Amino acid sequence: MTLIQLACQWLADTAIGTRIRESDNLFSAIETVHVLGIVVTAGTIAIVDLRVLGVLLKRLPLRAVIEPLIRVTWLGFAVMTLSGLLLFWSEADKLYFNPAFRLKMFLLLLAGGNQWLFHRTHDAHIASWSAANIVPRRARAGAMLSLTLWSGIIVLGRAIAYL
Repeated sequence: MTLIQLACQWLADTAIGTRIRESDNLFSAIETVHVLGIVVTAGTIAIVDLRVLGVLLKRLPLRAVIEPLIRVTWLGFAVMTLSGLLLFWSEADKLYFNPAFRLKMFLLLLAGGNQWLFHRTHDAHIASWSAANIVPRRARAGAMLSLTLWSGIIVLGRAIAYL
């Protein structure tokens, strides 16, 4: 066994991991909270992505769409992350070997990098896009990538239970 496998086994075998896993309702409650966190996170990100693509809320300036959603997105992300960590804690020994889980984590890293890159490269120009009502091709490509990554994260999250 590798060190990481031992750590995952230890984590799953702790009192908290065992309690979550063996409880009649606790795992399901945490999973429900996790899904709600994903809905809020992916949903608010999708609203912005669809605005960038010119599909949704075309009459609103992009900044007016982004600003009220930032706090909600971060709240959803915090809920998703904390509940996801608890779910992982309860089944770390199994999830370590699950290809859907591993790919989901990889896509989550890519989605985070895509979001960071979008805001790093485009935040200063968003106001001018609203005035001209033209979003650069690179920003639209980033929005398409974001929608694709989040769709993959959601599908893989469901696939974890079946692989």
